[in-house]
Amino acid sequence: MQVYVAARSEEKAQKTIVAIQNAAPASTGSLIFLHIDQADLNTVKAAAQSFLAQEQKLDCLFNNAGVKVGDMVPPPKTVQGYELSIGVNCVAAFLFAKLLTPILAATASSQPPNTVRVVWLSSFAMEMYAHKAIGISTDNLDFHEPASGDIRYSLSKAGVWALGVEYARRHQADGIVSVPINPGNGKSELFRHSSPLVKLLAILLGSSPTKCAYTELYAAFSPDVAIGNADWSLSWGKYQPHKPPSMTERDGKLTSHSCSMGSSSPASGGSYPSHRARGRRGYGRHGQVLGME
Repeated sequence: MQVYVAARSEEKAQKTIVAIQNAAPASTGSLIFLHIDQADLNTVKAAAQSFLAQEQKLDCLFNNAGVKVGDMVPPPKTVQGYELSIGVNCVAAFLFAKLLTPILAATASSQPPNTVRVVWLSSFAMEMYAHKAIGISTDNLDFHEPASGDIRYSLSKAGVWALGVEYARRHQADGIVSVPINPGNGKSELFRHSSPLVKLLAILLGSSPTKCAYTELYAAFSPDVAIGNADWSLSWGKYQPHKPPSMTERDGKLTSHSCSMGSSSPASGGSYPSHRARGRRGYGRHGQVLGME
């Protein structure tokens, strides 16, 4: 098996790769670095093109990348001008999926049912600050009405959840399992720009990265997860149906806005695909897994 580690910093990624290889010296799989900076959609396109130039199939995609920034005024933006949390956590993941759609659709057509998946990392923060009965409103995505860093992050994670649910709706006929998850409030560098109180709470209440990885692995590989029952996977491998009404289900606004986000940048290459999918690797088979961090 080949696992592509898509990351912004090659130095950090290579250190992680070496650590994993040292921890599992008997493994016959390989870990491959793939450069991507989700704050710049041009690198997202380049990463997809690089992968497609090397591989003929893709069985699993983890949308693991995320960013949380402090209460900066004005809020930081991506190269293409999106608010950073929305741009990195939602728009870049959306674009990467779109560009990998053909290879994922082809993989899904030749694999057993429910074994090609995409895992979207949302957060418990989505349930704290998501807009009631909507999830995420599209009226203030540029935050012309100021919002705190915590709220901007939380709304971006509501957007990740909505993309995961909408992706499942659009691509279930293709046999693609799309799973949004709460990985488990892990201790990481995510909170480095937060207030001292939030940092303290993260230390006291946060979970180990290993436990959070259990949730991702459960969503990606458990036979319990399948089309029609993959709405929400909770911390450390628990399943819970969780589908409050999204904007897509109410009036289509999220879908329309996603299309405009996907086509507004020269890097995107067009609108959201309506008939293909992206995915994950099957149990015990040789394949490709792509995870972003």
